Amino acid sequence: MKTMKKIIFTITFSFITLFTAMGNENFYNNLADAAFSLTKENVYYDPSYFKIDYPNGDIPANKGVCTDVIIRAYRKLGIDLQKEVHEDMKINFKKYPNIWGVI
Repeated sequence: MKTMKKIIFTITFSFITLFTAMGNENFYNNLADAAFSLTKENVYYDPSYFKIDYPNGDIPANKGVCTDVIIRAYRKLGIDLQKEVHEDMKINFKKYPNIWGVI
């Protein structure tokens, strides 16, 4: 359970960082609209592991979990969250929680 909390914290921290960096109130509305538009698509919950391309990788459009909604909403705004988090982790890796206890 602790591991899940750390993962959620890391994802939340990343989103807050992106929101702060954007500094545009309109951005929040656009992101909410993009996320809401995704609720109209037929997507089935599938927690299976999928190998995806980098950057701009995605799993099949009709499958996903909650984080895929967030990733796809950002992509509708032209932001590849996968790429942004990956690049931030390359620069700031020691600032991220060490959830597995290895370096």
